[in-house]
Amino acid sequence: MRDFRTRQPSEFDSKLLDIARVTRVAAGGKHLSFRVVVVLGDKKGRVGVGVAKGKDVAQAIQKATNQGKKNLIQVPIAGETIPHEVEAKFGASHILLRPQRTGRGIVAGGAARIICEKAGIRNISGKFLTRSHNKLNNAIATIQALKKLHVKKEQQS
Repeated sequence: MRDFRTRQPSEFDSKLLDIARVTRVAAGGKHLSFRVVVVLGDKKGRVGVGVAKGKDVAQAIQKATNQGKKNLIQVPIAGETIPHEVEAKFGASHILLRPQRTGRGIVAGGAARIICEKAGIRNISGKFLTRSHNKLNNAIATIQALKKLHVKKEQQS
């Protein structure tokens, strides 16, 4: 039996983005499970999204958190914002991310706001250019946009 009292606090801050009840129909009847989307980051430029299913919510959250740790990306942060404008598309979701001046804050909604907070980006403007409300696709589109960011050699030093 595991000793749960000696758990180390995680270096990542996680946030539950979406919970969905999903059903698989088999010959014996309907099998219920839960799909969970978790966003985690260290607020220092690393962020990841994990998606997992489980028989109960707690199991799904644990699996999604482990999946998110495997899918971490490093986001280049210039000051407190991103180095340049970027856009990405995933499924029906299309997002545009723009750098903002200091003091503006995170002007983005839904999944983009949560992902930018967990990545440690303090000043950014995000706009979903589609009407898709699918949180999972919006989160993946945001991650893909952040993957496209790059810093010129002069800016790094």
